[in-house]
Amino acid sequence: MQKNTDIAAASRHLQWDDIRYFLELARAGSLSGAARRLAVEHSTVARRVEALEQRLGVRLFDRLAKGWSPTAEGEALLAQAGRLDDEAQAFSRLALGVASLQGTVRVSAPPALASHLLVPRLAERRSQWPNLELEMVGETRDANLARREADLAIRMSRPDAPGLVARRVGEMGYGLYARPGYADRPRDAWEFLGYDESLSRVPQQAWLDQQLAGRRIVLRSNDLAALLHAARAGLGAAVLPHFLTHGDTALAPLPGPACPTVRPLWLVMHPDVRRSPRVRFMADLLASLIGEAQPLLSGTARAASP
Repeated sequence: MQKNTDIAAASRHLQWDDIRYFLELARAGSLSGAARRLAVEHSTVARRVEALEQRLGVRLFDRLAKGWSPTAEGEALLAQAGRLDDEAQAFSRLALGVASLQGTVRVSAPPALASHLLVPRLAERRSQWPNLELEMVGETRDANLARREADLAIRMSRPDAPGLVARRVGEMGYGLYARPGYADRPRDAWEFLGYDESLSRVPQQAWLDQQLAGRRIVLRSNDLAALLHAARAGLGAAVLPHFLTHGDTALAPLPGPACPTVRPLWLVMHPDVRRSPRVRFMADLLASLIGEAQPLLSGTARAASP
């Protein structure tokens, strides 16, 4: 009875961060993994979890050589901790709905699209969002919108996670590009630049594989910027988004079959954040910018260039 009374008294002094550290460590299974998720030092995770154990008088983890494993007592608390986490995330999203056109909006987008297309155009419209702070995160993975890893996301495939709101805002085409004069080489001497194994199934890489006809891929990378600069340096030919090469005198389209790949661009958000004026404003602005840039994205602007 005394132990239960002590736990009840300790629980009244718990804070959400106590539970969050416990939950992330249980999910990651290691101090380093939890530290990455929480953006802190691994020693901080250990200290916070140990302090929680002391307050509760319960050992929550077994410290094993391969990682931290929840004890039976820890396992019993995990489900409730997960529900509290879901509620905290929902509270955070709903809080945006009562916010004004001020504060921070976090946008997740493919790196090249973020840096080469969106950011320069957002700069041109800076006067339209004077009281907002924008966080533009370039990443190839899908940010978890339910956990507020981003407020908005630009994706090249329609999300299949339940509950997300998506609208198609544009489409992006590709072509085969190399350094000017590269096409003067015999075609059987052409060499190519492609994605590595992590992106081997994207449609533009699948098309390039079909064009090889025994010719070599001399460089593979998961970084589109690396492929761009390798093509500019004359290392080989790469399948690149049209917008990335527009106006670049160090690149020229190669003759031959046109790349048929067209990737849709989806603007995605969690339904809870649609009520936020600042998120809704930024969503509309991004959709407008992408719509205006559609000739660049599709490659039709190249023919009109001087």
